Amino acid sequence: MFKKILIANRGEIALRVIRACKEMGIETVAVHSTADAEALHVRFADEAICIGPPSSKESYLNVPSVLSAAEITGADAIHPGYGFLSENAEFAEVTQSCGITWIGPRPEVIRLMGNKVRAREAAAAAGLPLLPGSKTALRDGQEAEAMARKIGFPVILKAAAGGGGRGMKIVRTPEAVAQAFNTASAEAVAAFGDGSMYIERYIEKPRHIEMQIVADEHGNVVHFGERECSVQRRHQKLIEEATSPALTPKLREKMGKVALGAMKKIGYNNVGTIEFLLDENGDFFFMEMNTRIQVEHPVTEQVTGIDLLKEQIRLAAGEKLGRKQEDIQLSGHAIEFRINAEDPISFAPSPGRITGFHAPGGFGVRFDSLAYEQYKVQPYYDSLIAKLICFGKDRQEAIARGRRALDELVVEGIKTNAAFHKQVLAWPDFLEGNYDTRIVEKIQTAATQRAIERMP
Repeated sequence: MFKKILIANRGEIALRVIRACKEMGIETVAVHSTADAEALHVRFADEAICIGPPSSKESYLNVPSVLSAAEITGADAIHPGYGFLSENAEFAEVTQSCGITWIGPRPEVIRLMGNKVRAREAAAAAGLPLLPGSKTALRDGQEAEAMARKIGFPVILKAAAGGGGRGMKIVRTPEAVAQAFNTASAEAVAAFGDGSMYIERYIEKPRHIEMQIVADEHGNVVHFGERECSVQRRHQKLIEEATSPALTPKLREKMGKVALGAMKKIGYNNVGTIEFLLDENGDFFFMEMNTRIQVEHPVTEQVTGIDLLKEQIRLAAGEKLGRKQEDIQLSGHAIEFRINAEDPISFAPSPGRITGFHAPGGFGVRFDSLAYEQYKVQPYYDSLIAKLICFGKDRQEAIARGRRALDELVVEGIKTNAAFHKQVLAWPDFLEGNYDTRIVEKIQTAATQRAIERMP
């Protein structure tokens, strides 16, 4: 087992790794920018090293600085968390070449799944169901239009090198394809440095379901059930739950079996998530794979009772999985609310100093956060400041607990999206478990209509 792990990240995920390491008796090293000198992950790690100014490119994305910090402190492993360098195959390779263990999948697997076109090819070869679409990157808007006509409308254009909703456009008519291609490609260049695009059929009422994969270095692979991630705005997730109200035990078993078969063929190792789209007919299709720990991993931990960060560390150290699929039992229901420093109506970022703060608690409530009173939310990074996870014996209890916990949450001095989460918990379709990825748009439209009706 490792003696010291450097966490190449910040915020709540860095704290999450530190907590797992402390319980395992492993020393930790925090890296931070000058803007994060007062951050909690810096305070609670055993050692901390400043690696650059506020800009991510000069600090958390600065590979030489991160590796220098690992070598100076004698870290024998690096945990990348999520975001930043977590899915950077070159960083993983350089880490290993320095004799430091990478806590994650092998670099070649990260590279394979990082390019969406190559990932689709690998998924098809491994037996995962795919939506009709282009098999290679598109050359230009004209080729995109020809492919769209062949697939049938509506279609969705996606960046081959990206994710998170950037470089993504839904197109409903042939005339709009070329312009959408050029716009999406330009967005992809700005976001990922690669304008390559591909196209696939668009599902009008999709549900976003992801399957948690856990695999060791010895060919053993299991899944820890699914998560429902359909509450999202501009392809950015806001609320996740486990298990999905859309899946029957039979469908869960089928999806899990397909996912495990594919991961064995690919030779996957460590933790990862296969993301699927579920259509109105109950058919599911591979969308992409994330070769890292997910933001929403706590809901899986709550319904399985298994610490995924400890699993990551053990597997990276070469230990065998020690679990069979029948050992994984799902119990109860968990919902995660991403608490972002942003306006609950416009979703505009709201950085600044937190002047008052109270974390919700009580039975069945977990609060993973980087925030505290007088903490200054930085404008340089993602707006996520906390994750509120509520667990219950069933979905109804988890929702009731979520309402209560959101009422307890106090964050003053900045705005958060907590009020929006309360709107979701009052929305009939969500309460019934009968919703899709358009739910946020529907809630916003209804709120706008009510505001117009109240106008004199």
